[in-house]
Amino acid sequence: MAMDAAHIESLIKEALPDAEVHIDDLRGDGNHYAARIISKEFAGKSRVQQHQMVYAALQGRMGGELHALGLQTSAPE
Repeated sequence: MAMDAAHIESLIKEALPDAEVHIDDLRGDGNHYAARIISKEFAGKSRVQQHQMVYAALQGRMGGELHALGLQTSAPE
């Protein structure tokens, strides 16, 4: 079962309301995405911690509904 980009974005924005989210469907199949996420919530956190926050926002959908998600995360400059 595939997940659409708008649903991914809404889950991330629900957990990180200030986030600027850009999602690209890499293969056009609804299963392989790349996401760029900028949020002040990432400030002072390691890259691993930032990615864990995004995975938590996806509420267990990684590996199920969402097969692959490449992440680029950062705090605003």
